[in-house]
Amino acid sequence: MNLGHRPRRNRKSPAIRSLVRENSLSPADFVLPLFLHEDAENTPIDSMPGVTRWSLDGLVEEAKQAFELGIPAVVLFPKIPDEQKSPKGDECYNDDGLVPRAVRALKAAVPALTVITDIALDPYNSDGHDGIVTTDEHGNQHILNDETVDILCEQALCHARAGADIVSPSDMMDGRIGEIRAVLDEEGFENVSVLSYSVKYASAFYGPFRGALDSAPKEGDKKTYQMDPANRREALREVVLDEEEGADMVMVKPAGAYLDVISAVREATVLPLAAYQVSGEYLMLKSAADAGWIDEQAAVLESLTAIKRAGADFILTYFAKQAAGWLRND
Repeated sequence: MNLGHRPRRNRKSPAIRSLVRENSLSPADFVLPLFLHEDAENTPIDSMPGVTRWSLDGLVEEAKQAFELGIPAVVLFPKIPDEQKSPKGDECYNDDGLVPRAVRALKAAVPALTVITDIALDPYNSDGHDGIVTTDEHGNQHILNDETVDILCEQALCHARAGADIVSPSDMMDGRIGEIRAVLDEEGFENVSVLSYSVKYASAFYGPFRGALDSAPKEGDKKTYQMDPANRREALREVVLDEEEGADMVMVKPAGAYLDVISAVREATVLPLAAYQVSGEYLMLKSAADAGWIDEQAAVLESLTAIKRAGADFILTYFAKQAAGWLRND
């Protein structure tokens, strides 16, 4: 054939494919989510095979290993005992609570590690919601926005006092980024960053995570505050508002089923963009690999590359340690 263009020439060897590769992964692209509890033992999580709920000592050791692999950051998710839960989630701003103690332990053991904390009420709320629940005269439940934001500000301050590098509101209440930023600045924590879950969908892919924390809503669902999976333009509105309110970074969650949204958000903002490969995405890949239906390393790295290609600057993933090890040994 008399062809003027032969694109395969750019794919003819590993060296050339490496030279022309448009996107690449490194351990520095990952944030490792870590679950923790008050128990002295580390406990495997039934709903997420290969993932552990850590004691404080176990948490520190796991974070050390992640950092040694080149992973620069972890994000903490606590399983709170039922007796510490309340309708307003007051335990979330206890300076001697589980998360502040974990932050202090991590910063003491691995000072250069970036510690991110989740700002939301669902682990602490006896109703299992991200906000305060009220019931009207007709028996209908409502999530109180402004009252919830007041408590989220206390939680963010608590974590900042403990030494968190980044606070990450995942609640999806309106206006919380501006209020948290203002409170942090007023209290002298202007160097604490805010990573906003700007685009968090009411997704079916969160199920295994809720099993890990025992944080599912006792009644109803989260559709009045988390986003409709059918919407994309709404994501851009949320990002613009959070940017105006002072977010330092924004996030799309979940990742794999929302690559189009990640791409659209990347075009709409110059802020650093995170994407969260959530528990359901993890479990699907892990289950298929364990059953022998897919090559785990190839499929995981392909999925992470797709998220990066869509526009994410960094990725929260339960595969962070595995992927970092694969990349280092490649």
